[in-house]
Amino acid sequence: MFWSNDKLKFAICITSEGYNDLENRKIYRIVPDEKALLAGCLRVIDESGEDYLYPTDSFLIVEFSDEIETKLLKSIVAEAA
Repeated sequence: MFWSNDKLKFAICITSEGYNDLENRKIYRIVPDEKALLAGCLRVIDESGEDYLYPTDSFLIVEFSDEIETKLLKSIVAEAA
């Protein structure tokens, strides 16, 4: 299913309408949550720094190479520090 491999998942917000903690065209890290997925939602870490549920149709799920994922994670860690 969706979380079958160990790769981190990312999504690009394609519509933030109605949600103050999302930005259009921004990349968000997905937190695995099978129940949310079955309910038509993704759990993502939003602008508040916390993970929340949002409709899946607000995002485009993307996969990146290992090199790009590593750079994204480094930027996430640097931003959190």
